Amino acid sequence: MRNRFLATPYLIWMILFVLVPLAVVVYFAFTDVNSGALTLHNIARMGNYLSIFIKSIWLALVSAVICLVVGYPVAYFIAKAPAGLQRFLLMLIILPMCISFLLRTMAWVSLLEDTGVINNFLGMLGIGPLPLIRNNAAIVLGMVYNYLPYMILPLYTVLEKMDPRLIEAAQDLGCDDMQVFTKVTLPMSAPGIVSGITMVFVPAVSTFYISKKLGGTDAALIGDVIESQFKAAYNPNFGAALSLVLMILIFICIGLTNRVSGDEKGAMLV
Repeated sequence: MRNRFLATPYLIWMILFVLVPLAVVVYFAFTDVNSGALTLHNIARMGNYLSIFIKSIWLALVSAVICLVVGYPVAYFIAKAPAGLQRFLLMLIILPMCISFLLRTMAWVSLLEDTGVINNFLGMLGIGPLPLIRNNAAIVLGMVYNYLPYMILPLYTVLEKMDPRLIEAAQDLGCDDMQVFTKVTLPMSAPGIVSGITMVFVPAVSTFYISKKLGGTDAALIGDVIESQFKAAYNPNFGAALSLVLMILIFICIGLTNRVSGDEKGAMLV
């Protein structure tokens, strides 16, 4: 009974700021913008934006994979470093997150644009200007830069808590460094990998400011379309429908990721 009482503030918070907003989104998604009558018209229009959905999911997955490839060695190095060095390196990872997300993105615009810092430097070498901005590669770069800490931190947490005796046991059984990594370290860090991919994929698939600034007008993602429905076009009902479908797709992707992670754990135990 006492535990239920202590959970009451959390339950109230969840109801007011999760369930109620979700119910509002569902209501607007299935009602007409003019009459307010129930309709499936908003959902039926999803087919016109299928390519944008696919592009958004693809770029988010690419960004998550790149963050994993880059972030895993960094997290592993930090986890194996001395305690004092660990704190310093973690501060360096967290420090950019203290700067405004908008300012960090605008900094990349000034670096990548045709008259930016990088192209000016290349021009001094007789190269360029290169098309570094207004393309999908620039969008992925912006996502990786902004969301990389969300991959490193959960990986570091798992790797730092890993029992070193497991590695010693694998070495005593004759495993070399690669076998220790593939048979012990990598499977044991699966929860951190799943958490990192989820924490990168969810904001990346719904982003709109990065694609607007680094991708240009022709590189709209689903987040840009949703934003336009609440601003330029002002059709909040269709915007709510897009948000609801995107939310369902995110839940499906997270469920598949967790299922794969569960299968890997089961195989490791066998």
